[in-house]
Amino acid sequence: MAVVANGRRTTEAPAAGAPIRWLEELTAGDTDVAGGKGANLGELISSGMPVPPGFVLTADAFRDFLDAASLRPVVMERLETLDVDDTKALQKAASELQARLGEAALPAHLREAVGRAYRELGGHLPTTEPFVAVRSSATAEDAPGTSFAGMNETILNVRGEEALLEAVRRCWASLYGARVLFYRRKQGIPEEKIAIAVVIQAMVDAEAAGVMFTINPASGDRRTLVIEGAWGLGDTVVSGEVSPDHWEVDKETLETTRERVAEKHVLAFRDPSGSSRRRELTPDEARRPCLDGALVRRIAELGRRIEDHYGAPQDIEWAVAGGQVFIVQSRPVTAAGGGSLAARPATEGPEVLVRGLGASPGMASGPARLLRSLAESARLGRGDVLVTRKTEPDWVPLMRKAAAIVTDEGGMTAHAAIVSRELGIPCIVGTQEGTRRIADGSAVTVDAAEGVVYRGRLDRPALAAPARAAAGAPAAPPVTGTRLYVNLAQPDLAEKVAAEDVDGVGLLRVEFMVQAITGNTHPRKMIEEGRGGAFRDGLAENLARFARAFSPRPVVCRTTDFRTNEYRSMRGGSEFEPEEANPMIGYRGACRYVREPDLFRLELEAFRKVRDEYGLMNLVLMLTFQCTLWELQACRRLVDDVGLPDDPCFQLWVMAEVPSVLYWLPKYVEEGVTGVSIGSNDLTQLMLGVDRDSGTLSRLYSERDPAVMGAIRDIIGSCRESGITCSICGQAPSVYPEITEKLVEWGIHSISVNPDALARTRRIIAGAEQRLLLEAARRGSRD
Repeated sequence: MAVVANGRRTTEAPAAGAPIRWLEELTAGDTDVAGGKGANLGELISSGMPVPPGFVLTADAFRDFLDAASLRPVVMERLETLDVDDTKALQKAASELQARLGEAALPAHLREAVGRAYRELGGHLPTTEPFVAVRSSATAEDAPGTSFAGMNETILNVRGEEALLEAVRRCWASLYGARVLFYRRKQGIPEEKIAIAVVIQAMVDAEAAGVMFTINPASGDRRTLVIEGAWGLGDTVVSGEVSPDHWEVDKETLETTRERVAEKHVLAFRDPSGSSRRRELTPDEARRPCLDGALVRRIAELGRRIEDHYGAPQDIEWAVAGGQVFIVQSRPVTAAGGGSLAARPATEGPEVLVRGLGASPGMASGPARLLRSLAESARLGRGDVLVTRKTEPDWVPLMRKAAAIVTDEGGMTAHAAIVSRELGIPCIVGTQEGTRRIADGSAVTVDAAEGVVYRGRLDRPALAAPARAAAGAPAAPPVTGTRLYVNLAQPDLAEKVAAEDVDGVGLLRVEFMVQAITGNTHPRKMIEEGRGGAFRDGLAENLARFARAFSPRPVVCRTTDFRTNEYRSMRGGSEFEPEEANPMIGYRGACRYVREPDLFRLELEAFRKVRDEYGLMNLVLMLTFQCTLWELQACRRLVDDVGLPDDPCFQLWVMAEVPSVLYWLPKYVEEGVTGVSIGSNDLTQLMLGVDRDSGTLSRLYSERDPAVMGAIRDIIGSCRESGITCSICGQAPSVYPEITEKLVEWGIHSISVNPDALARTRRIIAGAEQRLLLEAARRGSRD
């Protein structure tokens, strides 16, 4: 039975296979239960984000529905031999499957469960029969590399139990839409692993809404957040129906560096009857920005916090109602530009036909082909430039043929923008008049770096090749002496990232794994329930997956670093965790290991099991947040008790986050520490006395502050003097190339960055090493 306490719902542990899960019960590890959207919304709530309340009809409920209607074998047989490139066959199969789902009866227990949860949701809102958003949440959705951009169904402004059940059925049926089947097959996702959950969430009657990227998706610049929005409900922005207002914000200072107010023309709203409506905006309304400076800053601050939580760039949906900002979704950015773009064509005074927003980087030339609808798709040849008002998900097969794409409408989150970035196709959106100014069949050159379409095929050799290279796919990576490691947390990414040009894992975060293994239950609660062995074994299996994927390359595993507020949000957490005014510098890391040795021992036993039972010797143990020598000595005794030092291959690292490491490092080495990894995020806030989560103090927080850079330089020097390895795993090298260059200059042994920054960082390291060699050669010649 669920209740609400202090504004949050608290529940008993849900029964296995329960058809309903409240968002508060979910974390990022619950994708198999709640799909990508549902799991991410739960994770956002647990991290303190302002998310509207709601619940999820689980993927197991969908499977129950298929089994009750005997539809599972029908689906598998129909899709087994389907050729998705045969458009007619694809459409026929999709129509047949969706019809079968529409005819099947909904099991009584699912109808009752949905109705009961809907009534309970209404009991905690101003109305007992609330308007809700009903959103598909497929189990393969919103994962890194698979965006499913707008493909599955979302129904807004749903009210009443019968309307809600019909909306659920529409979401289920959308799993077998033609565009979804095509995309799934091209992504290589097996049908037998596919299921769909449905998120039912209180509607935000938005005055303004839109999206935010915590990376510039066109250029790959991680120092910039991009916010886009329009008046009313957000579907006009997401669908590309309007060209949104556009802000670019410096991620460090939260200052707006670029603003473009678009003519938005139309507003989506809910009328008194609950129907979704559109109305034309007056010229004054159309030209007025939908956000003021204070709201832009508040939204940007939330985006920065969400990226910090996930440790990777995010694509975020937001809404504003009554002056309050709500976050309604966050997913990984699936594709973004990077590297330097091809040079501008060296042609005297090329004629500009239209300008817009560069949404996917690169340059391309070809004949323009104006299409008003998908019915004209036969007119587009391979290598043509597709010019249209906007694209829809059904257009994906067609878009693959285009050399570049230009649309009248849309912003960074428009369908054309998202899919173009995934495909590596140059794209310009929001030109307003591309279909009017560009003549069908005329030769054009698209420069998506500048957001400009030129008349004519400009003379510049191999334009298409630089465009692909700019999208982040260089022909051969450079070789470097400084090792390049990667920061990881999700087991599902292990094999994919291990196949890239990377020398190992420099930071393996175990917190997401722990949440998934425990079902977001406090580990001490599991011990109390006699399930400590299950916790240990589950952690060992997850660690082994990373070690196996990267073997023989090292995998540096950081022991758990939950803070008390994060532990308290887990089931049973309030029983074991104190309330702290500042958990960031509270009961965490080594202090916790020493005071709770039984829990820490389970982690160490999992680590030992990976080496003894799985035979994987490349796992490196790294302790975190040790403040002084006695803590390190106490932790070392616990490590000794488990027998890990008996292994001659065993390595013990420590995180360098607390400034006291500058004093204690030689003593740490005497205690058997063989490596150090600099956590630049915590080191910065502790060096400067600035809470990195505080928007008020954001101007003061900077990894580039001379005091922070001096501390990093001294830590590297002390490691070299002591003869141990030194790495860095904080955000700084992923965001600031100049820091990476300094790290190489100071002699760091390895640099660990997020997966999306690997190729760029390798090039920066290679350039810095080459410069040092040249400088050394010059000095040698002078001597």
